[in-house]
Amino acid sequence: MRMSTDHPAVTVVEARALHFRAGASHILRGVDLTVRRGEVVALLGANGSGKSTLVKSLVGINAPTQGEARLLGAPVGSGVDWSRVGYVPQRSGAGGGIPSTAQEVVASGLLHGRRLRLPRGWRERVAAALDQVGLGDRGGDPVHLLSGGQQQRILIARALVREPDLLILDEPVAGVDVASQEAFAATMRRLVDDGLTVLVVLHELGELEPLVTRAVVLGHGKVVHDGAPPRPREDHDRAGHRHQHPHADDNTLGEQARALDLEVRP
Repeated sequence: MRMSTDHPAVTVVEARALHFRAGASHILRGVDLTVRRGEVVALLGANGSGKSTLVKSLVGINAPTQGEARLLGAPVGSGVDWSRVGYVPQRSGAGGGIPSTAQEVVASGLLHGRRLRLPRGWRERVAAALDQVGLGDRGGDPVHLLSGGQQQRILIARALVREPDLLILDEPVAGVDVASQEAFAATMRRLVDDGLTVLVVLHELGELEPLVTRAVVLGHGKVVHDGAPPRPREDHDRAGHRHQHPHADDNTLGEQARALDLEVRP
């Protein structure tokens, strides 16, 4: 069962002076980040700004070169209760090349740490998670036969099957069809209303914009904005279609806003 939201000041995600180097590349440069219970925080920035590297450091995939990361009050590592954390990586084949069914992939989300056997009632939990992402009737389907958008929703269901307190998502709707984006947004609305805490990497706010309570913008491995979500300026191409341009640079907040082509809400 998810944590109560009666005490929203409780810190769920914390990074302090986080650095990460890969060879000669200094990717994260002293990142500070706090996410409190019940918040929906969008992590924005240009390609190469360090968004995915930061997320991977928070979930224990990357070991920080310097600084500290904590989840649910514990240093990232074996002390974290990973059963309370759902993680969705950047888009990849949900089946990983293995001829698995949707049910099997989602059920794998219930295996973590020393738990090597599925718990009682796992079928019901898997069915509920698939329902949450609008794929309740596809549990028996081989994942490799599903569309890219459906495969991404399967990965989201795999994270949700744990009934997590914290959900961390790395560009969950990048490259998926509009129907999948809308289904994902509808799922997130229900979960956020139920008190879920979310940290989500996005290229643009899109359908999730009404849910986002705070935006953190990275530029060249540093936090260049942490506050109100930006309001996109709309422009039109020759065919009259709307476009948003969340491309980031860094330095000052004013420069960041111009580089993003966004107006920061007062």
